[in-house]
Amino acid sequence: MFHSLQGEGQHAGLPCTFIRLTGCALRCTYCDTPYAFYGGDWQSFEQIAAYAAEKGARLVQITGGEPLHQKAVWPLIDLLDERGFKVLVETGGAVDIAGLNPNAHIVLDIKTPESGELDRMLWDNLDKLKPRDEVKFVTCSLKDLAWSLDKIRELRLDDRFQVLISPIAESTEKAAFAEAVIQSGLQVRFQVQLHKTLWGDEAGR
Repeated sequence: MFHSLQGEGQHAGLPCTFIRLTGCALRCTYCDTPYAFYGGDWQSFEQIAAYAAEKGARLVQITGGEPLHQKAVWPLIDLLDERGFKVLVETGGAVDIAGLNPNAHIVLDIKTPESGELDRMLWDNLDKLKPRDEVKFVTCSLKDLAWSLDKIRELRLDDRFQVLISPIAESTEKAAFAEAVIQSGLQVRFQVQLHKTLWGDEAGR
């Protein structure tokens, strides 16, 4: 658990308390949190809620790894919602999101070909999102970006949700990515990770 600024999406720049859960069945090529595959400490719901309350931010993000691999996350989200927090849930799209608290704000990562995990995507999850939720494409190359833009057009995603285009942090082609987004005519949000700009790969920031 750590307290920082939200670095991505429509809540970027806001103070946010992060609850990072251990474990993920995917091995995306661009994963920047492999330390979350293992380890960690057991925490009770009350310990987690007390930590969030102590930090004082209304925004709480549940992340991982893949947080939805832990079935206890469903009632944890319910508890945090009942305590007055706005809960963001970041998920990789390979776990069924049915039954999540309707007040939770979902950020669903759509796997691209160069993620290495495209075959694990559960496309039916898109039909379970709310209009205010977000979908994110982490793109590894301009070819990966072109695939993403085509998928957005095919599924009309920019008419349905807030769509985020996020080049991998180590990309040296970010300006070219941005130009491609401008020229696409799609209503999507190009983003770079604010926390990486401020603190690099420092864990817990």
